[in-house]
Amino acid sequence: MTLPLANLDQRTRFAAAHAVLGQAVIDRAFPGAAYGVLLDGQVVVLSAVGRFTYDADAPTVTPDTVFDLASVTKVMATTSMAMLLFDRGILDLDMPLGEILPAFVIGRAPGSGKERVTIRMLLAHSSGLPAYARLFEQHTSANALLRACLQLPLEVAPGTRADYSDIGFILLGKALEVLAGDHLARYCQREIFTPLGLTSSYFCPPASMRTQIPSTEIDTTFRRRKIQGDVHDEHAFVLGGYGGHAGLFANALDVLHFASCILSDGRTATGEQLFRPDTVHLFVTRESEPIGTSRALGWDTPTAPSSSGKHFSPSSIGHLGYTGTSLWIDRERRLAVTLLTNRTWPDRSNKAIQQIRPAFHDAIYIGL
Repeated sequence: MTLPLANLDQRTRFAAAHAVLGQAVIDRAFPGAAYGVLLDGQVVVLSAVGRFTYDADAPTVTPDTVFDLASVTKVMATTSMAMLLFDRGILDLDMPLGEILPAFVIGRAPGSGKERVTIRMLLAHSSGLPAYARLFEQHTSANALLRACLQLPLEVAPGTRADYSDIGFILLGKALEVLAGDHLARYCQREIFTPLGLTSSYFCPPASMRTQIPSTEIDTTFRRRKIQGDVHDEHAFVLGGYGGHAGLFANALDVLHFASCILSDGRTATGEQLFRPDTVHLFVTRESEPIGTSRALGWDTPTAPSSSGKHFSPSSIGHLGYTGTSLWIDRERRLAVTLLTNRTWPDRSNKAIQQIRPAFHDAIYIGL
């Protein structure tokens, strides 16, 4: 069962938003994009612009095109897995990470603070772990990379500052695997994507479909090849194609199906209760600490200036992906908007997406 599609003239109602993306292609902010809007339980637009690359003979992007979601993985997969394990009494949000992954604390000097890092802090990006480190340059096996993540010292005391951390979510993903007794990719496919009816959501897409996915980069330093159909993120690549921080591929409609579940208090399109309503509320509510944080559990919330633009309500939640993807959900308006691009093609230097995202979301509101 799929979400109902509204019988609307998409070209006129959302012409302004479509024009923003069309101009972005002309300006070479990204070669192509797919996008979708869910409003009051109906898909009111599902469309696309541009091509897989800037080549004139490259495949055309369609609403069905599958993109590398990058860090949108953090909410669609890892945060959702945490919600299910919490629902089932397996996950205690205030459980110290060191109790699940002892190597995180064993051998650390007393007072390092690592013994106080909890699962909640990882979800809320307040663990004190560094935002990023180019560990893949020295650690080229999954085990070595994970050990390096476990051994990184904290930059600040746990719970004192909110700093977005890929390292934190890599460790969160591994901790959830230990608690579930299963690989994150397999668990999410079975327990989340299948119940939601997501038909285009994959970790490690098969080789047969890689040419159907837009390329994300010509990697000249690490893999030294074109990246198409395998994960763009180097750490996820070393970890075997995915981690708690990145690795999921999907099309725009699948992202909207996921958003619909969050907007429906955890129910799927068939009415099945996937997450408990109070669990959804807990995870989408902005944390009170550290002071000034914009983070909920796994999610971000709007703070001006926001990639969601000027009109999303304060109770909105969202997440961005480095490859040029995003999902924003306005719970007051019962609205979800996803934008999928490969802005990292042919290299990651172009940051024009930072201006395009808010302009696109503001233009969407014109059509509501």
